[in-house]
This record gives sequence, C-alpha cells and structure tokens, in this order.
Amino acid sequence: MGRANHRARFWILLVHVLCLFDWSTSQLSYTVSEELDKGTVVGNLAKDLNLNAHELESRGLRIVSGHSKKYFEANTRTGNLFVDERIDREELCHNMAKCALDIQAILSNPINLYRIEINVLDINDNAPYFLEQNHIFNISESSSTGERYPLQSANDPDTASNSVKSYKLSPDEYFSLDVQNSGEQSVSAELVLQKALDREKQSVIKLTLTAVDGGKPPKTGTLQITVNVIDANDNTPAFGKMLYKVRVNENVPVGTTILKLDATDSDEGLNGEIVYSFMKRGNVNSVDKFDINSQSGEITVRDRLDHEENAAYEIRVQATDQGSSPRSGYTKVLVEVVDENDNAPEITMTSIISPLKEDAVVGTVIALVNVIDKDDGKNGQTNCKIIGSVPFKLQLSYKNDYSIVVDGPLDRESVYQYNLTITATDEGTPPLSSTSIYTLHVSDVNDNAPSFTEPVFSVYLKENSPIGVIIYTVTAFDPDVNENAKTTYSLLDVSPRGIPIRSVLNINSESGDIVSLQSFNYEELKTFQFKVQATDSGVPPLSSNVTVNVFIVDENDNNPGILAPYSDHGSVNSENIPYSAEAGYFVAKIRAVDADSGYNALLSYHIAEPKGTNLFRIGTSTGEIRTKRRLSDNDLKTHPLVVLVSDNGEPSLSATVSIDVVVVENAGDVQTQSRHVPIKEESFSDLNTYLLISIVSVSVVFLLSLISLIAIKCHRTDGSFSRYGAPMITTHPDGSWSYSKATQQYDVCFSSDTLKSDVVVFPAPFPPADAELISINGGDTFNRTQTLPNKEKVCGPLS
Repeated sequence: MGRANHRARFWILLVHVLCLFDWSTSQLSYTVSEELDKGTVVGNLAKDLNLNAHELESRGLRIVSGHSKKYFEANTRTGNLFVDERIDREELCHNMAKCALDIQAILSNPINLYRIEINVLDINDNAPYFLEQNHIFNISESSSTGERYPLQSANDPDTASNSVKSYKLSPDEYFSLDVQNSGEQSVSAELVLQKALDREKQSVIKLTLTAVDGGKPPKTGTLQITVNVIDANDNTPAFGKMLYKVRVNENVPVGTTILKLDATDSDEGLNGEIVYSFMKRGNVNSVDKFDINSQSGEITVRDRLDHEENAAYEIRVQATDQGSSPRSGYTKVLVEVVDENDNAPEITMTSIISPLKEDAVVGTVIALVNVIDKDDGKNGQTNCKIIGSVPFKLQLSYKNDYSIVVDGPLDRESVYQYNLTITATDEGTPPLSSTSIYTLHVSDVNDNAPSFTEPVFSVYLKENSPIGVIIYTVTAFDPDVNENAKTTYSLLDVSPRGIPIRSVLNINSESGDIVSLQSFNYEELKTFQFKVQATDSGVPPLSSNVTVNVFIVDENDNNPGILAPYSDHGSVNSENIPYSAEAGYFVAKIRAVDADSGYNALLSYHIAEPKGTNLFRIGTSTGEIRTKRRLSDNDLKTHPLVVLVSDNGEPSLSATVSIDVVVVENAGDVQTQSRHVPIKEESFSDLNTYLLISIVSVSVVFLLSLISLIAIKCHRTDGSFSRYGAPMITTHPDGSWSYSKATQQYDVCFSSDTLKSDVVVFPAPFPPADAELISINGGDTFNRTQTLPNKEKVCGPLS
C-alpha cells in the first residue's frame, strides 16, 4: 500500500505535561506519526498553554529547533502548531527505540520560553528485505534429523511492532523453521532438518523464507534458499558454545584480537580441516567492522568501533570442513562496545535578542544554549558555565537546555560588546570540554544627559563689539551615540536686568556659537548672566543647563570732560594773578572726569601750548596750575595757556581748555573764575552755617562708613559681601571727586601713607590678580606697578 494510506491513518496524541522550571519555562509534549503531510496540525499552543491567541502575533511567537531542518512551525494568528517538513523517523532516529524532537516556543514582551517535546511514532512504511536474494546450503545426505542451519536475518528500518516479528517457510517435507526471539536483538530463524535426506531421490531442494513485520497490514520480504544434498561427510564441525559474549572498548586499535574461536571436527583429513567465516547479517554491518582468520578462528577489529554509532554487534560464524561434501557448524558472537569518554560536549546557541538594549532588566533572556554529549552515562553528563566576570548567567531550563539571562546592570558607555565564553564539561575520566563564544552587542538608550565642560562659563566681551560677532562657543558632551547623542543648544528665556536675552543674543542650535545681536556699552551695562540649555535628540530627550556670565570690558571710547567753571566749549577763560606772586602761587585748578573706567579713566594734565617765558607748571594728576618762579618786569602781562587733559587709554583720548592768565599790579584786583560766589565782609550767614554743618556731617558719615567697612572685612568669617550697592563718590586729598555707578563689589586699597595717595578702586572681577595698579605719588607723577599680595596695604570690598 502507498505511503498516502498510512498518512491518512495518523493520530496525534496530546499529552499535557506542564512542568514549570523557574520563571519562564514550561514543558509540553505531543506525539505524532512520521510521514505526516506538510501543514498537518499537531496541536494548538494557545489552548494548550492557556495563552491568548490574539496576543501571539504581537508577542512574536516563533519556533526554535536545534536540528538542521525546521520540522514544525506555528501559526501566529491561530496558535496552531503544524508540520513544516517531512518527518522520516528512520532518517531522524536510526535504530533508536524512542524518537523525540525537542523544540521551543518563544514569546516576547515579556519573554516566555516553552519547551515542547514531540515524540515521533513509527509507521509501517518499510518492508523487510534480505541482503541476499538467494542463499545456498550444502547438506550431506547423512545429516541427522534435528540438525539446525541458521538463516540470514531480514532487515527492516522500522522499529518496535513494525519491525520483523516472524518468519515463514514454504511447506517442505524435509525442513521446518524454528523462529527465535533474542530479546533486544532482532528475531532470527533456523532451518531444522526433520527428515533424512536422500540424494538419490532429490539432490536439490528449493525453499522460500518469508520475513513478516508487525505492521497492520504486515509487510513481507522473501529469501530464496537452495539446499544441495551432497554425499555423506559424517561429522559436522562443532563450537564449544552456541553463544559467545565479548566486551570491547570503543576506539581500540585496528587489528586488536577480541576473541579466538575453536571448533572441532571428529573426521580426519580434509573432512576434519576447518575453515572459519562470517555469515552475512541483514541489519548489522559486522563484516565491515571485524575480520576472522579462516584458519585460526581469531576475530580481530577491522575498522574503528564507535559506541555512539553502534553499541553492540551480533556476529554469526560458521566453521566448514574441507570434505568433498563439506559440512558446517555455527555459533553466535555478541560483541558489546564499551563506551569511552571520547566525545566532547557540543554547544548549540540560538540568539533571541540581538543587539541587547543597555536598560535590559535583570532576568531578560538573550539566548538559548543546548548542550549535547553523545557519550553514555557519566561520560554524557555535562556541566555548563560562563567564563569570566560578566553581567550574565546561565540558567538551567530543562535537562541540557540553558538560557543566557541578564544578571546585572548594563552600561553601553562602559562596555558596548560582550564576548561570552561558554564552556561545557562532561563528567568522564578524564573530563572533556568544549567552548563556544557568543558575541553580544549592547545597543544605546538615552540614559545620559549632555554635560558641559565647565559648570560656569565666563565671557569677556569688549564694549562696542560689532553686531553678529561670535562672543563664545559652548560645547556639551553626550556619551550616548547616534540620535541620543545629537545635541542642540538653546537660550533659556530669562531677562537680565529686564532685557529679554533673545533680543540681545542668539545661539546656533547645532554649533553652540553665541552671537551678539547688539553692541554693548560698558558705561550702561557692565555684566549680565544667562543660561544655555543643551538637549539631546533621544526619546524622551534629556537636557542640562549651564550658566554664562558675560563681563563687558571697557574700551577707551569717551573723551575726558572738563568740569565747571572751565567747561564752556570754545570759550577762553581768564584768571588774574598779582605781580607780587611768589613761586608756587596757586593760579587755577582744572577738573575733568572720564566716563570710562580703570586706566581709560585715569587722567593727566599738561600745558600744551605755553607762550612766552615758561612761567607756569601744572600738576599732572591734580590739575593745579601754579607759578614756577616770581614774576619779573620782562614777563608778559597776559599769558595764554592751553591745558591738555588726556586719559591713559589705548589710544589716548584728550580734551583741552584755554586760560588767559593776566598779571595785575594790585593784589586786590585778583579774582579767579573759581570764585564766583560773592565775598561779603560780614560774618557767616545762616546759609553758610547750614552748609558748613552739612559738609562736616557728610564727612563724618563717610569716615565712619569707611572705618566700619574695614572693620567688617577684618572680622567677618565668611569674607563675603553683597555684590551690589549704591553709587559711590570718592574724595581725593587734593579735593577732586571720583564718581561710580557700578553696582558690584570693589576692592579698596590704601598704601601705608594715605596722605600722599589717592584711593584706588577696582571692580571685583577686574583686574585679575596679576593686573597693573596705578599709584599716584605726591610728585604729581604716576607709574604702573604689578599688584602683589600682602604688601602692607589694607584692602577691603567696597559695595
């Protein structure tokens, strides 16, 4: 009958064996017949595993097999497990009593593993067959009844009930058939002589041996037997035993003698000379593995023995005499191949997740590991482990099946790839092991916010810088990769001093270049602060902020301004001096201010165009014009002076004032423009009294405030003051004033001789520690010196 008829009668036996191993592994068992049609449904995984069939597709149900062919597949919409490849039990499990396929069903989100064992049942799809089509026996006519003649065994690739179960002999008056069942070995048969032969009556006997298997319906194979009846050779060679048993270690050297047979024949001469030979067997390739010495009866190993290939061999040996009518005796040799630990474990890995996200939780399954050792007993028992210190571990799922699971936190920025070395070792002596390397890539998640190189950036920007200039470039680093590391920059919406930051600055979102949108004036704005935010492109995006302090650096962009009474532009001022004036006589004092700061505001006075004799000098720092000598008759009566007031900037800016000094004869006629208030002969008026009291009060308050600030500076432990204060007016020994609108902390320094020096005031951020300090000495000259710490001067912050 055709194979299709057998397929039509398949059955599927479902056995629910749900054995939970740890957290995610279950066992399910099915039983199917071989040779099922492709697409035949084996079972429904959704129903048998109590799963929701609608979730199978979204959770990515897939079937993983460790075999070269994928015999089964699952329908993700219905949950049906169906046959995907032709199953041939004889090809899959040759000569094995039990044939099972181990597969695994894997679900994601979350990951669940289900081990499925599918037992493949044999069907009767193979008929018995003999290696020979015809076998010849030469039997003497003098043979005694009851003599036995072993027959060749039939071969059937099927197993269990479908293998050879019996033999039948065509009816004959001389011979009968004795069928023997040797347990684990195949069924054998022997011809039994039941009636004396008579060559003269019948010299050739034709018989047909039929092998019948146990299938339903049974299948058969036939062997033609020819018996030649020969003249009498009275004695048949006889062995000492009907059955010999030998244990041989596998991998013994070729040529090793495993047994020496000794058969005897009572005849003499050629009738007593014995020749040994093998009888061919249908289901065992004994002749290929062993040799027998035809003269001595020694059986030797002909080819390498492998316990895993065949654990035992059954050899039929015949001893034949050399008589004219040769007679043969028979025996059976059972060779048991003893297992040795000659097979290292085999490791098979199936990846589930690759690459693995660095935020994978502990317990996440990333791969399946299957270990197979072909040896038996302890030689086939294995232990598996991961070598080295890695955040992964092997978790036993079922027998020799393992799962590689996450066992610790992962950080792609520290380790982006793992080469997991997995070693499997058996328990043989000596133990054998094998190693397999599993490369796992760790993928990035957005777990790092961009970070700036500095906690605070300080930017020094010259005033009057052109619009559009790049004042600074901020840079942030993100250790993530790809989109998670792509950083964009933005200005936070803050308003320093009431000015929206986006109206004065702009930032390139990709490069971090900060560009000015307006020109800054130091005299209006000395410093401001804003924040820059760096944001990556991950999901969700992460960001960090940094503070940027911008300090406007003063430029020398303001000319000195002449104060009253000499402030009228283009006018010529006049001052009178008496003819009797001595050397050093005070003529006038020029006062000027500069809106810049620092060196740019440090003024010096010079007489630019002296005419006539060199009669006058001016204090370069005070602006006081005095006579250098007594007047003489040769001197002019009018001396026109041009006073040049210059700052110390680069380049220097200046202003001029013109004064005509007139020499008068009478000292009572001397009147300078610096004295515009009428002088009265009478005593102080009430207004003068109030004015005097006010000046004294202001002076006292100023001195007390200054002493208090110095005392606080010396005694406060934290050494900090408020950065902001009211506008400050500073007086100088010569009576000049300095005015500052800076609302920030200042350093006030005095030399040991305060009577000869002005107060020098610097803003806290300016100058740096190694900046230059201008000191003014009593000689009306100035010079620049480096500031040195602790040089006998008292310094304190002035707010």
